[in-house]
Amino acid sequence: MTRQVWERVSDPSKPGKARQALCRWLKFNLVGGIGIAVQLLALAIFRSLLHLDYLLATGLAVEAAVLHNFLWHERFTWADRPALRFKHSLVRLARFNATNGAVSILGNLLLMRWMVGKLRLNYLVSNLVAVSVCSLVNFLLSDRLVFERKEKENGFPDDGNVTLAR
Repeated sequence: MTRQVWERVSDPSKPGKARQALCRWLKFNLVGGIGIAVQLLALAIFRSLLHLDYLLATGLAVEAAVLHNFLWHERFTWADRPALRFKHSLVRLARFNATNGAVSILGNLLLMRWMVGKLRLNYLVSNLVAVSVCSLVNFLLSDRLVFERKEKENGFPDDGNVTLAR
């Protein structure tokens, strides 16, 4: 038993919780960084090319980024917590929109209203600030509520760690 635990701890192919959290955070930020580019591109198209109101353009751009991010998070960031069925994926999408989407849209709209509407700052710079402010909350919501770990029959999380008692 001691040997099993030692092999689990010392094997770099089986990272511990701290390493897993760091890797997941880095993946989250990579996907989020690409999502920021998607959001800024969509915002520029909606605002500059289609001449939509900056708040409507912001809401649509955020939703485009939310959908992009969900697809990548499910397949990349939380690939170790796969959806068991397509229906489960749809439930996750609903949760992701209700949590990350709501934080992103409401946070972005409120911050954009304040920074662009009141402070008269540039809308693209303001959007980058708004996205940054919302990202930490979104990571925690995704990890705890959207892409939650499966639970074993005993009610404890199935986190892939070695069980000491059998």
